[in-house]
Amino acid sequence: MSTYYNWIKNLLLDVSQNEQMAVFFSALVVLISIAALSGIFHLILRAALRGIFSKIVKRTRFEWDDILFKNRVFNVLAHIAPVMIIGWASNFAGSDIHWMDEILNGLARIYLIVVIIALLNRLLTASLDIYQTYPFSKERPIKGYVQLMKLLLYFVGAIFLISVLISKSPGNLFTGLGAMAAVLMFVFKDPILGFVASIQLAANKMVKPGDWVSLPSYNADGTVEDISLTSVKVQNWDKTITTIPTYALVSGSMTNWIGMEESGGRRIKRSINIDMTTVRFADTKLLEHLRQFSLIREYVEKKEEEVKEYNRAKQLDERDYVSGRRQTNLGIFRKYLEAYLHAHPGVHDEMTFLIRHLQPTEKGIPVEIYVFSKDQRWANYEELQADIFDHILAVLPEFGLRVFQNPSGEDFRILKHISNNDA
Repeated sequence: MSTYYNWIKNLLLDVSQNEQMAVFFSALVVLISIAALSGIFHLILRAALRGIFSKIVKRTRFEWDDILFKNRVFNVLAHIAPVMIIGWASNFAGSDIHWMDEILNGLARIYLIVVIIALLNRLLTASLDIYQTYPFSKERPIKGYVQLMKLLLYFVGAIFLISVLISKSPGNLFTGLGAMAAVLMFVFKDPILGFVASIQLAANKMVKPGDWVSLPSYNADGTVEDISLTSVKVQNWDKTITTIPTYALVSGSMTNWIGMEESGGRRIKRSINIDMTTVRFADTKLLEHLRQFSLIREYVEKKEEEVKEYNRAKQLDERDYVSGRRQTNLGIFRKYLEAYLHAHPGVHDEMTFLIRHLQPTEKGIPVEIYVFSKDQRWANYEELQADIFDHILAVLPEFGLRVFQNPSGEDFRILKHISNNDA
């Protein structure tokens, strides 16, 4: 390249006899030539590499080389040609422009550092894509680790670039970072906390993409879409996206519903308040009425025989409701609920199954249903709950029971109408 420079310089000197102008324009022409050669060789080498590796990728049965090719890892290698050309042509001006050699050498080193950073960055991205093709990647996501490695890569690359620009050793710059540790801790607080949280999340299998999580403090309730080094994206059920700091998953309260999803059932825990004034002993008329229901006929008859046997043994009169044993409409209703839910195809029989009374309140006595649905899908789960309680509300009068409900405006209107008629 120096021969080319001298030839142009001599040609210009023959024309203008102005040495400074000849040096300037000769250097300019050479620099344009270096840029053109770098661009041409880069395009040629990129096309050659793309053609070679595309054929190799098509012939292999492995998936990882397809991912490398998709992430254009091999394209970065084509930038080696410009680096070599700039480095080779750096001393073209000799003593005419002594500082040109340093500039071009520095430019070549900077170009090489950028190429290495780009190559490693694409390799990390491709490695993450390759890792995510394996089934165990869903249990142990590593996106946060990859992002941390990229952050360190950019940081180290920036140190090397600065060292080239100021002509200092990278070792000296790394040594000087000790004094900036407090500042760096403040600047990189979120990535550091996110990295620690990512380790805890992965090691303890606390959460992964696809899990249903609830974080009330962040108004997040939905599916985890992505876990990165500094943030977690949760798509709520209303399709909004909530972004949460990664460390919030380990520092605050979080509910992960994956246990429910993997258990095969979804809990139904709901109660209905019974008006306590409607609870009474079951008389002969009510028992005869309830015997016509197949779900509870056997229980009513068996329990009635048991009660009569006990009363006979104690020599108690049948009219003595206080001293003897008697069935109650609420007790029979509770057993009916058990039989009804056991027979229901949507209720899980092998999981917790409980029908119980809760503490009576001024709003009646709550009868709680604590069972599990076989279908975990939200719409089907809600439909099952609605069907069960529709049936309960409709069947209550058959047992002589009534749901407690606060008086409404219509109740007062009817009461006023009755009072007016009586007057």
